[in-house]
Amino acid sequence: MLAVVVAASAVLAIAGAYWPAKPWLHWLFKPLTTLLIAWSVWRTPSALPRYRTWLLVGLVLSTAGDAFLMLPIDAFVAGLASFLLAHLAYLIALKQRERLFAAIWPFALYAVVAGLVLSRLWPGLPGELRVPVVVYVVVLAAMAAQALAVWWRRRDGAALCGAWGGACFVLSDALLAWDRFVAPFAAASFAVLASYWLAQWGLARSVPRRS
Repeated sequence: MLAVVVAASAVLAIAGAYWPAKPWLHWLFKPLTTLLIAWSVWRTPSALPRYRTWLLVGLVLSTAGDAFLMLPIDAFVAGLASFLLAHLAYLIALKQRERLFAAIWPFALYAVVAGLVLSRLWPGLPGELRVPVVVYVVVLAAMAAQALAVWWRRRDGAALCGAWGGACFVLSDALLAWDRFVAPFAAASFAVLASYWLAQWGLARSVPRRS
């Protein structure tokens, strides 16, 4: 039932992004969708309480990032910082299940992906954003790689959801950056937000449940 509510809230947020007459739909339902996902984590009985706590920290920081990216002023750097801290929180959560670099190949894989993304973004990045974006991409790739490494070592449903969430986050942020710095496209809001909430939902479902 909660998944249906989250999906409905996400649809309304995306609709608001394309409906100039109803911008309040986007302003209201974008942060609400992320908070609903956070609530789903809060109510999940977890075998690893610290894992759940750090996921909640990441979701709260993500909600702040949602708000910054909706402001009528350009608060991209503040949003970037919020999501950078969110990914660090997710990374700390994922380390509760497996040590960092428990499997090397996921980090090699995401290093290649990060390099390819940065190579396409680089010509369009303003000079003052290059260092922050590089730091962000490195942390994002590390989080996604750790999620994949956890799945590789654990091979359970929760770990699979985490790996899926990490991959969707990389996709979402690559699409957002492409739209902002390379070539804007009409379906950007739909593609970015849909993959973003699939990412958050996947990470939320990665909480190891208590028997």
